[in-house]
Amino acid sequence: MSAAGLSIITLYAIGNIFPEGRGETKDLRAQWALEETGLAYRVHALDHTAGELDGEAYSRISPFHQAPVIDDDGFVVAESAAVVLYLAEKAGKLIPSDFEGRTRVIQWCFAAVGTVEPTLTCLDFIKIFGSDGADHQLEAEVRNLARRWLGHLERRLEDREWIACADFTAADIMLAGVLRRLRKSDLIAPFPRVKAYCGRCFARPAWQRTLGRCAERLGMNVEDIR
Repeated sequence: MSAAGLSIITLYAIGNIFPEGRGETKDLRAQWALEETGLAYRVHALDHTAGELDGEAYSRISPFHQAPVIDDDGFVVAESAAVVLYLAEKAGKLIPSDFEGRTRVIQWCFAAVGTVEPTLTCLDFIKIFGSDGADHQLEAEVRNLARRWLGHLERRLEDREWIACADFTAADIMLAGVLRRLRKSDLIAPFPRVKAYCGRCFARPAWQRTLGRCAERLGMNVEDIR
């Protein structure tokens, strides 16, 4: 085994954060991938409330001052989808070995973060920062767009257990991580296949370990972030 194979990956993840952000951060996707692959890692918890993400040291490894970031023996990767794909490639798990299969997984990772997630993020912003009046029309239009994406996913999941391939892959980590934002929303109710898909993803032992370790890092009960 090479020296690189023996390295311990450092995951930069959120520690202290404002209450609404606890258990909602994208570093959960990276930690989930680490738990699924079995790669050795440690967590460097960042204090969001103290401005640690905006500090000079962190700015050198995170272009947009966000988490997650991983440092694998000096090789640094930022952005959750890139991190998850890197971990899959490194471990030889969560991604097929053939070119077409790998491309399909990458496609669905892009779909998760490039198509579905921006719409759900917009809904979050409207909820947090919106006011009465014109924002009601904006929210209605964004909800319609979210239903459009969910409808396409519902069709994709007909006779399929996982989104990209026959097996659970990095794409499922990314898509389920995005869809998790809807777990307290009424939007997902009309889409039983999507709801069942999320249930399958979040029943995985690696996700349960991820939640538990996140709760421990935050000093919370796991049920409070489930």
